[in-house]
Amino acid sequence: MVHFSDIAIEKMNDHLSKTDYSTVFIIVDENTHEHCLPLFLPKVASNAAIEIIELESGEENKNIETCTQVWNVLSELGADRKSLMIHLGGGVLTDMGGFIAATFKRGIQFINVPTTLLAMVDASVGGKTGVDLGALKNQIGVIIEPEMVLILPEFLNTLEERQLRSGFAEMLKHGLIQDPAYWEILSKTNHYRDLSALIKTSVEIKAAVVIEDPTEQHKRKVLNFGHTLGHAIESYCLENKDIKTLLHGEAIAIGMILEAFVSYKTSGLALDAALEIKKVFNAHFSKVHFIEQDINQCLDYLKFDKKNSHGEVKFALLSNMGKPVIDVLVPEETIREAFLFYLND
Repeated sequence: MVHFSDIAIEKMNDHLSKTDYSTVFIIVDENTHEHCLPLFLPKVASNAAIEIIELESGEENKNIETCTQVWNVLSELGADRKSLMIHLGGGVLTDMGGFIAATFKRGIQFINVPTTLLAMVDASVGGKTGVDLGALKNQIGVIIEPEMVLILPEFLNTLEERQLRSGFAEMLKHGLIQDPAYWEILSKTNHYRDLSALIKTSVEIKAAVVIEDPTEQHKRKVLNFGHTLGHAIESYCLENKDIKTLLHGEAIAIGMILEAFVSYKTSGLALDAALEIKKVFNAHFSKVHFIEQDINQCLDYLKFDKKNSHGEVKFALLSNMGKPVIDVLVPEETIREAFLFYLND
């Protein structure tokens, strides 16, 4: 269950008062420890002991080694199956924290308190948890729902604009795959700090899809629009020290431009719609200049995409605004053409 603003704190404390937790572990990184924990901790009403565990921030630390460190700390601090973990952080922390909780002593309960726009509208909702395998995104993980998700828009005031823009990309995606009117509203938005009223719409769009298909057997795949190529780009940039590391939303924005063109070539999306998608994302995100070698290596990462089956790369695309299609096979030459579409003004 997702709760918003003041009611979220009430729901959390009501849950804490009714559940006999032995210890509450609040997981933070150095940024949320400094900027968010002072706002959040005084609001936590629990008779259980509270312990703070700090992780290093960044996608490069979203790995099994960090999980092992936390499992060891939990053991040293006496965590048991009646413990609760509260994840106070962005998508890296909520993804990894959920996986740590799901696997420690075969599963302890957890609550997600996302502190970035990206985590609020995407990462913390839907039950996906996991860590990266080297540069390969989210290769190890499970799908398990938190006890609740608390959306506290006040945390958005702690973010740099780049982080807000990263989350905005996922909000735009929600409009593209489900609600063209929502896309129109967002496409005219330039102030990322005025989005709190729209967060609920994005959460509702994602939650409705997840409820219908929690384990991503069919409809939930529509949420992957932009992510097949976007994740490949994100992984490539993470591993290649000669190119700027991209935030998730920055990579997915590129992925959505590319996959809009692929949708035009394979799935019936109008060229005008693909051009509109490109124009909107280019208005918010700086262009990354890929050379042929970069494109080749990005394509190499496609074979690791989690949606693949039987050795085939399958895309979630658009047949029209708000009309997604899934499991589309795409020729390599079309993907290469999509990069040219992205790079050309």
